[in-house]
Amino acid sequence: MKQINLTENEKQEILDFIQEGKSLPKEYIYKLIADDEDVFLFWNGRNENVTNAVLPFHSIEHIDEPRKEKQSKGIADDLFSTDFQGRQLKGWTNKLIWGDNKLVLSSLVNGPLREEIEKQGGLKLIYIDPPFAVGTDFSYNININGEDITKQQSIIEEVAYRDTWGSGFSSYLSMMYERLKLMHQLLAEDGSIYLHCDWRVNSIIRLALDEIFGKGCFVNEVIWVYRDRANRKERWNQKHDTIYWYSKKKKNYIFNIDAVRLQYRPEYLAKFKYEDEKGKYQIRGKNIKESPVKLKDGLTPETEAKYPNLTFRQYSEGGSPPLDWWEFPIVNKAAHERLGYATQKPETLLERIIKASSNKGALVADLFGGSGTTAAVAEKLGRKWIVCDLGRFAIHTTRKRMIQVQRELKKAGKSYRAFEVLNLGKYERQFFFGVPANISQTQQEILLEAKHEKYLGLILEGYSAQRIEGH
Repeated sequence: MKQINLTENEKQEILDFIQEGKSLPKEYIYKLIADDEDVFLFWNGRNENVTNAVLPFHSIEHIDEPRKEKQSKGIADDLFSTDFQGRQLKGWTNKLIWGDNKLVLSSLVNGPLREEIEKQGGLKLIYIDPPFAVGTDFSYNININGEDITKQQSIIEEVAYRDTWGSGFSSYLSMMYERLKLMHQLLAEDGSIYLHCDWRVNSIIRLALDEIFGKGCFVNEVIWVYRDRANRKERWNQKHDTIYWYSKKKKNYIFNIDAVRLQYRPEYLAKFKYEDEKGKYQIRGKNIKESPVKLKDGLTPETEAKYPNLTFRQYSEGGSPPLDWWEFPIVNKAAHERLGYATQKPETLLERIIKASSNKGALVADLFGGSGTTAAVAEKLGRKWIVCDLGRFAIHTTRKRMIQVQRELKKAGKSYRAFEVLNLGKYERQFFFGVPANISQTQQEILLEAKHEKYLGLILEGYSAQRIEGH
């Protein structure tokens, strides 16, 4: 048993606090639970346990839009067609999952779908763009017969909202901590995670990532710089986000540098006037414009004496290695991508991440799917994907977007994959409301209905609202 290093005075003070029913000061809490780490991340509600529930996935829809279009032309056209381009790839079917990502992750880690993931070589890359602790809801506006109507969030979305933001940063950290631990379990041994955040949470998220993945598995901090209208006059305008890259295992990850090299500008290329067996090069030196001297084994003593500052610069094929800051326009400046989704990210951003940290045919995931940018880019780059989101609008937006991607790939003669829309059905609601699985189906339904009604009553009371019959 580990000995707690406390003085006699500190022990007595802790006893006094407990006997008086007072909360312990944070420094005492740290001393009581501290381990060998010199820095310990602690917050109210911290829990080392993670959900291990395995809930069954229900297939709502299987989508292969180009095949549907082709079959509509007639069976004969399909049988005798010689067009073998732009056809559905066999094997893995991509997954668009509607549900709480904690339960989805737990079911992926511990359930039967894990074996299918491993058969694909494991999950090589996770990109997540979680909420930035600014408060949000899952309602959205729709237009019906020319009238704008707000679609309110579902009960499950209400519960998730409360659990995420109810106690401020402590509940946000609890939400992220458990999900990150599950993601760590799901990643392949050579897998990576890219976590997108901003100034609101980047400091605490970095500490959580260090603890779960290990400081030695930190690879890069990437800064995404974007330009749009700057309105603030009282302080510097915030025009960047942070992306943390961690690997599952130390120094064991995929990084395809040649796939993400930056192309040289024409004016830069024009400087390389000479060429030898090694390729193009330029000669630079003080007080000279150019020199015909370029020897295979280096400069001669005479040339060095004549041009003491003469240097050669070899041209690097393929472009320059990218730096850890990227400048891409925000998505609402690119009208062809704009989907009306508030937190949508540009495809160029995901393209760089997916190209760099996964290979063709690899499986990538986004557990805070949003508008489906990860799925769209992964499909175009020949990767397999799993995307999850709790919001109905996000699933609707991603579904519609991926149908369009399928059609575009088919039209261009490129291969594509079908995808299926999954959810956890009534089992997710039962989990949220604490309905035990070891009672009869009838008892489960009665208890679920009672808890449902109680929860609705709390919501109505909180908003000083009355129920309208029939709704």
